[in-house]
Amino acid sequence: MKICVLGGGSWGTALSMLLLKNGHEVSLWFHSPEKADSARASGENPALEGVKLPQGLRLTAELSDAAQADLVVFVVPSYALRQTAKRVAPYLRPGTLIVSATKGIECGTNNRMSEILRQETNDRYPVTVLSGPSHAEEVSRGMPTGCVAACEDRQIAEVVQDAFMSPMFRVYTNQDVVGVELCAALKNIIALCCGVLDGLELGDNGKALLMTRAMVEIAALCEKAGGQRATCAGLAGVGDLIVTCLSRHSRNHRAGVLIGQGYSPEAAVAKVGAVVEGYYASQSAESMAHHYDVEMPICHCMHEILYEGSNPNEALITLMGRDKKCEFDYSWA
Repeated sequence: MKICVLGGGSWGTALSMLLLKNGHEVSLWFHSPEKADSARASGENPALEGVKLPQGLRLTAELSDAAQADLVVFVVPSYALRQTAKRVAPYLRPGTLIVSATKGIECGTNNRMSEILRQETNDRYPVTVLSGPSHAEEVSRGMPTGCVAACEDRQIAEVVQDAFMSPMFRVYTNQDVVGVELCAALKNIIALCCGVLDGLELGDNGKALLMTRAMVEIAALCEKAGGQRATCAGLAGVGDLIVTCLSRHSRNHRAGVLIGQGYSPEAAVAKVGAVVEGYYASQSAESMAHHYDVEMPICHCMHEILYEGSNPNEALITLMGRDKKCEFDYSWA
């Protein structure tokens, strides 16, 4: 299969290496010729320090490579997805399959990534979402990983499953695109929250409380938006939440730690030096909670910290002092 991966960051590079090892003909697109040239010259991507790029991986800054592809994988940051899709759409040929490996929600529209891809390609191509607990640093080194390929058409999801499946990269199919995408975007906000607790040096009990109750919020929003609660109990839900909230590789968690240590949200994001998707997803979560009339106190408190100057300690006191509830008035499990 000929595959074009759009996005030369760490995740796009890791997926390109995986697909090449699976026997596909793969090109990896960088948004600038300079970055493609640098990677070609050094044999490495600075985003994956110490990982050698394999022979046979085509590194390019030409979107025209997508014209020859059977499968096009979008792995650009969420804020750049619409423009990238708009630019690549004229090159896509009939029968091309599209995979979205970008996690996020578009600010202003609250569109999910697959919705953006459908809009910018006039809904001519089936879109499958690839998501789950999958740090690029580990996938690029062949460490065991599990993901979900979500598409309303199960047969297409199975084609994508076959393309990505390897001895160390296990892929499950799922037909709940809405649930998978919302889980992927919203867990980044919770990773920020867990980072804040670590920055405040408040131990592990609070993170367990936070993660478990956050899944209740995410599941409620998923269900109201047309997704399924069961998805929240799977790899795209609790699986991705665990790895993003607790791993040293998580940019969202690192930004949260800095906020807990006293950095302003803007300074924390700048210091991380890479895209912190939870920072942007927080605005969409706040908007969607109002639109669907869903109570999301954890996400709301994080939004107040990020955009309204709320103090993290005061936000914690607000959350801990909420009215008493029965744990299973609503459950994500």
